[in-house]
Amino acid sequence: MILGVSATLDLRGLNCPLPVLRTRKMLRRLAPGERLIVECTDPLAAVDVPHLLRQTGDTLERQDAVNGLYIFHIRRG
Repeated sequence: MILGVSATLDLRGLNCPLPVLRTRKMLRRLAPGERLIVECTDPLAAVDVPHLLRQTGDTLERQDAVNGLYIFHIRRG
């Protein structure tokens, strides 16, 4: 686990809507200020995860796409 990160979700191979649903479920378990890293391969996650975070009030600190892997660094609001 990366320093300062409370949880990491490996959602590779899952398709919409599962990455967003599982991200939402994990965020509910975290305390405000904790960090979550989500890794997935579904290209729709690049749109769906930021949209989810706008709804929940959590913060997308960083978003990367590397060789078909989408990585989201999220801070619980």
